[in-house]
Amino acid sequence: MLLTAAACKKDDAPSMNSGVDLGKGDPGILNYAYALEQIEAAFYTKVFESPYSGITTAESALLGDIRDHEIAHREFFKAALAAAAIPKLDLDFSTINFGSRDSVLGAAKAFEDLGVSAYNGAGKLIASPDYLLLAGKIVSVEARHAAYIRDLIMNGTFANDLDTNALDISRSPSEVFAIAGTYVKTKLNISNLPTS
Repeated sequence: MLLTAAACKKDDAPSMNSGVDLGKGDPGILNYAYALEQIEAAFYTKVFESPYSGITTAESALLGDIRDHEIAHREFFKAALAAAAIPKLDLDFSTINFGSRDSVLGAAKAFEDLGVSAYNGAGKLIASPDYLLLAGKIVSVEARHAAYIRDLIMNGTFANDLDTNALDISRSPSEVFAIAGTYVKTKLNISNLPTS
């Protein structure tokens, strides 16, 4: 699916030492989250530029709620980072067929699952207890989005793809951007982000 195909495109992964520097320490992790929220907010905004064929009123309302949450998250990080915020990313969603329900929901599932795994992986990298609390609050919302999208695709699958301990997976920033890099045209430098 989308995540598997994207993960194989190593040339699209961000450079380790060129491009827009996400920064160091907690500000770097906040910019990392800000970049991911930019991707999600832009994706859901594009969904509503020309809704897919057969979208129901209920789907439109709930996807609109997700869009609004992602925009709120994006704007929260932008304001919190102030002058330290990375610029608006140049994104490319041309591989997604926005006229197809299956394509849109498949991409939405991939983005939401990626977001959950990114926040899970970033938790151990955050030094500030306040930022860790914030990340926990956001990942719980992202997990609600993921569960809803899964149930739209196939009812009853809201908790699929957990590990043997019934836990979601976590990914490092380099793993996340190896996947998300498919959609990000802006070169990103993740080399200064904490790794432990």
